[in-house]
Amino acid sequence: MPLSSHRAIAILSGCIATSTIHMPVTTQDIIAGDVFFEIISPQDLEYTYRLRPAKDFGVSFSQKLEGVPLVLADPSEACQPLRNGREMHGSIALMDRGECSFLTKTLHAEAAGAIGAIITEYNSKSPEFELYIEMIHDKTNRDTKIPAGFLLGKNGMNIRKTLLRLKRLHALINIPVNLTFTPPSKINHPPWLGW
Repeated sequence: MPLSSHRAIAILSGCIATSTIHMPVTTQDIIAGDVFFEIISPQDLEYTYRLRPAKDFGVSFSQKLEGVPLVLADPSEACQPLRNGREMHGSIALMDRGECSFLTKTLHAEAAGAIGAIITEYNSKSPEFELYIEMIHDKTNRDTKIPAGFLLGKNGMNIRKTLLRLKRLHALINIPVNLTFTPPSKINHPPWLGW
């Protein structure tokens, strides 16, 4: 019988005794293939955020980007060519989920000059608002050369509201952020999340 990290089996005098070993949650358990980024400006948003990378399209968030603008897409659902290409050039696009495929949104961001795409659920009434969505290819004969990831709706909504309230065209982010050796209790996650 194989030993697992959660169960220890001891054979004592012909008896089998089992006991549960409680292993602490590690940062590696939390990361589980996801990518993290941090907002470094504006101050109201200076937290670490988690992204679920696109499953089968685009490239990975492997190149370290520092101080790159995170720009709200216009139109927000990015199902048509983006109108704010000047702001989007060299930036990461923040787009709303729905209306068209994740790949279509990412391709529109790439065509506008974005170097990455983050898609989120802005509709707080959606059943997916508090879930990480698996972003999959739309089975068309297209692909993108930029990375894309899904941001939890609560985070996307707060980023968007804050930028609009502050009349900011963008936030500045570092992506990806390596949290491998950061204890979970030390991750600077947004206060509106309960993880």
